[in-house]
Amino acid sequence: MSDSFAGGKLKLKGVKDGKVNKKKKKKRLTEEAAKATLEEEKHTVVVDTPASDTRKTKAEIAFKKAQEKREGDKILKKAQVSHKERVEQFNEHLDSLIEHFDIPKVSWTK
Repeated sequence: MSDSFAGGKLKLKGVKDGKVNKKKKKKRLTEEAAKATLEEEKHTVVVDTPASDTRKTKAEIAFKKAQEKREGDKILKKAQVSHKERVEQFNEHLDSLIEHFDIPKVSWTK
């Protein structure tokens, strides 16, 4: 056996100088500061600008529109069927399934 080996500590990847930096705790806002931020948020108006859409490709925009259309159709379809009708349809579906997992009858007399 050879006595040559690389001695020393194991090094962590992505850490410089072998030091691990701990995350610092965030300070909680005082009540006054919290109220001030709430006031500022109330006064700011959030507008859906097309600036976020400028980064999307034509395919992404088309996909988003198709997805919204499908979602709207799905909602309308669900709204047309009442809860009672949906329960009846579900029961019919369960009746049509094979009874593979049912426990068979066991008779001790026969």
